[in-house]
Amino acid sequence: MLTTWFQGLLFGIAYIAPIGLQNLFMINTALAQPRKRALRVALIVTFFDISLAVACFYGIGKLLELYPWLELIVLAIGSIIVMYIGITLLLSHGQSADQSKKDNRFSYKSAVLSAFSVAWLNPQALLDGTMLLGAFRISLATNVQNYFILGVAVASFIWFISLTTIVSVLKDRFQPRFLVLLNRICGVIIIIYGIKLLITFIQKV
Repeated sequence: MLTTWFQGLLFGIAYIAPIGLQNLFMINTALAQPRKRALRVALIVTFFDISLAVACFYGIGKLLELYPWLELIVLAIGSIIVMYIGITLLLSHGQSADQSKKDNRFSYKSAVLSAFSVAWLNPQALLDGTMLLGAFRISLATNVQNYFILGVAVASFIWFISLTTIVSVLKDRFQPRFLVLLNRICGVIIIIYGIKLLITFIQKV
């Protein structure tokens, strides 16, 4: 059981670590917000990431296969929200730590919506997660499956908290000009990803 849990932990790190929408969102939050606030957002991101992993592990992807209209809804809404997040980053300005503490534009409602969007409204994450986690579930004995997904959940918590902490600790060394550049690069990447989702939606329609 411990071996299965550790296998899930290693899989979770390998699955989350590559640069994706969630990591980009978390890096920008850690740079723009005070550490305590960024860590709270990291917990929100972790919650949605774990809930998505659990859903994929137990077969939510089958719903997308059985009901094509559901996939179309996810693609349509996901593409719009993802592009909105990208545009927001593209238009944002770099902030120092002192400036971020005075930033009144932050809202947890917006943070929750963004965290939900980069996880649950990301069709690629839904489909890839279903294939990868679903394949592992099939290969495991029934009595140890829960230990595997528990390891994945712990990996998610460790990764996002560690990423946020490291970026937050180092952010004072970054010049505002660098933060603006990073925001714009991340914004462009996310907008391109949103356009890709929209194109996929149009092709399926």
